[in-house]
Amino acid sequence: MLKGERLISGYGKTQVLRSLSFDLGAHEILGIIGINGMGKTTLLKTVMGLLPVEGGRIVLDGGAIEVLPAYRRSHLGFSYAPQGGAGFPGLTVKENLLLAGMMPGFGRAKPIAEVLCLFPRLEKLLPRPSGALSGGERQLLALARAMVRSPRLLLLDELTEGVQPSVTDEIAECLLSIHRSEKTAMIIADQDLSFLATLVGRALVVQKGQIVAQRTPTELLADNVFEAD
Repeated sequence: MLKGERLISGYGKTQVLRSLSFDLGAHEILGIIGINGMGKTTLLKTVMGLLPVEGGRIVLDGGAIEVLPAYRRSHLGFSYAPQGGAGFPGLTVKENLLLAGMMPGFGRAKPIAEVLCLFPRLEKLLPRPSGALSGGERQLLALARAMVRSPRLLLLDELTEGVQPSVTDEIAECLLSIHRSEKTAMIIADQDLSFLATLVGRALVVQKGQIVAQRTPTELLADNVFEAD
């Protein structure tokens, strides 16, 4: 479905991705792991179009898309949930979901009732300002906003950061439910390896902007998980 070929990207003169390559199958859930500062978030932002590709290619269904801006990739079915949760803190949860549905993008916007079937915890929170939500609730809202238009690809960055374990389990169940019902492909960057082990078919280890190893779900729980092959 998607390939990154020898990607070079970063922030201004600071190069973070250094000839990084990866592939993603249709309907696959792929993990991205590595210690902080190795390029996980940079990779997601580059795939989404939030950072420019300085070298290499991004190929979707055989066609190169690396020159397309983020809004064009959104129209192709890409959706990104950043670390800490997205949204407008002065708007209610319901208003955030309605606004996500009003934005132009991929496919039909789901009615709120349909979104709440995937994220039932949000139903009682609809009238609450999103800025008053807990960390876990903000992450659920970010996921719900990302799913309003039934994307082909979810790019998820550090969903479990600062989230209590019970909510982490709930997020994992939501993602598995989405994958079963909508066959959505996902790239998930996260530090919680047990969380990833319940979701992914495989995970790629990033070191200094390059992929250095691949791990199975079982291998994610080993002591040497970050070592290069």
